[in-house]
Amino acid sequence: MKQAIVARADLGMGRGKLAAQVAHASLSAYEDADAKTRRAWKGEGQKKVVLKANGETELFELADAAEYEGLPHAIIRDAGHTQLEPGTVTALAVGPGPDETVDRVTGDLPLY
Repeated sequence: MKQAIVARADLGMGRGKLAAQVAHASLSAYEDADAKTRRAWKGEGQKKVVLKANGETELFELADAAEYEGLPHAIIRDAGHTQLEPGTVTALAVGPGPDETVDRVTGDLPLY
């Protein structure tokens, strides 16, 4: 079991902003998962990987692929309090789910 968090590299987010957006995405997708999946993922150490995307369109395409695979997922939009305009799409979390299923959606993306 793992979770992939895909963050937009094209926005130039600072390290703290990036960390916050990744955390928001991880928690939101976790909450989208059923209880059995949440327990399994927690029991296996909550494996995560953070990957890069280069735009909002790519995140929505990946979200569609996650939906097709039946994976929990979450798109994150920034509140706009600091570096970004309100509503800016910053990240997507895919999973938790089986490694091979998450990889079908995100396996071709580079590490952040």
